[in-house]
Amino acid sequence: MPFDNYDLQINGNIPSQYSVRTRPIALRHLQSSSPTINLFKQFNSLSPIQMPTSSYFTILSNSCLALLFQAFFISIAASSDHHTPENHIRTRADAPFKVALFADLHFGENAWTDWGPKQDVNSTKVMSSVLDTETPDFVVYLGDVVTANNIPIANASLYWDQALSPTRSRGTPWASVFGNHDDAPFEWPMEWFAASGIPQLVCPVPNSSYSGEECSFWGTSRLELMKNEMDNNVLSLSKSGPQDLWPGISNYVLQVLSKEKPHTPLVYLYFLDSGGGTYPEVISTAQADWFKRISEEINPDSGVPELIFWHIPSKAYKKVAPKFRIHKPCVGSINKEKVAAQEAEMGIMKILVKRPSVKAVFVGHNHGLDWCCPYGQLWLCFARHTGYGGYGNWARGSRILEINERPFSISSWIRMEDGSVHSEVILS
Repeated sequence: MPFDNYDLQINGNIPSQYSVRTRPIALRHLQSSSPTINLFKQFNSLSPIQMPTSSYFTILSNSCLALLFQAFFISIAASSDHHTPENHIRTRADAPFKVALFADLHFGENAWTDWGPKQDVNSTKVMSSVLDTETPDFVVYLGDVVTANNIPIANASLYWDQALSPTRSRGTPWASVFGNHDDAPFEWPMEWFAASGIPQLVCPVPNSSYSGEECSFWGTSRLELMKNEMDNNVLSLSKSGPQDLWPGISNYVLQVLSKEKPHTPLVYLYFLDSGGGTYPEVISTAQADWFKRISEEINPDSGVPELIFWHIPSKAYKKVAPKFRIHKPCVGSINKEKVAAQEAEMGIMKILVKRPSVKAVFVGHNHGLDWCCPYGQLWLCFARHTGYGGYGNWARGSRILEINERPFSISSWIRMEDGSVHSEVILS
């Protein structure tokens, strides 16, 4: 989507004279490494002799100047207010709020082969096709962004950043949760111990910002991955989450605010880390208690609808899974494998089914499943396998969510790489 009709929100309230037509972002994600800020600093530090000529200004496009002003106003606010604003996204006037889910991209898989990098290129094409066709207002990276157990470099954030690139380049804000492969330790391929030995590896250059033993095959922790995303992307609304929920990292909530009613949440989006990789595949009791406490604080009467996102399906998905073909009331197109659920159920589903405001849960993990099935008063949905990395040859695509304000409704469908649409369903 273009930048039009979006107001930059600073602490939720910015004077109209400082309004910039751009997408909403969180101030705490703005770092000195931002290309926009660096460009502004370079421009501001020029001596009179070095000042640009009129031809230089001719080259500067209006969009570039807009980015400079955006950086200028944000830097002023950041220097005067050190409080972290609550993350939120604001809808456009008289338009539905649309979300694209990118699941199981698996960037960096078999990174040392010719095959691996080609899959990353193909995954980028899928995301680009969906983004250009659907023009979503927001994107959720639903886990397994990278295949860390296949990445032989010290910082998997290099591949993570590649996966974010199509969304970032279009100026679309996003949020991410972790999957079981994102911080998995490197697995040594057996063929490396044959006569051919370890292949030539492509690692960060010595003078890059990634210092140390770049090819030491260390994994990258969840905390490092999230910190790098947050520090280097002004459009990221992801959060590390409360420290008392670690080793789970991506536990946080965002609110979608109405354009017409600036202080009225339209829907709450909850993100939970379902584990895997360096610790068990589970949503802990502590996470369940955190969700219960936070949801009751910010939405005490359950008057605002809530949507939930995590990577690995809960055991409840097994209870509603179609036995063979997908049939009503379930909606979907592929049911090619059994649900690979979390290792244990620690109470989150009992809490969710008791909250009438919870409308749906969205997961990835199973590449051969894309159905939605009702579970009590809420829906349990799989996304669609988006990436060319990972197992399976099923066609790639993305689950799309559309939230309408008047009258309120939540609908969903699958947008395929080839542009086709299927599996439309009304979730609320």
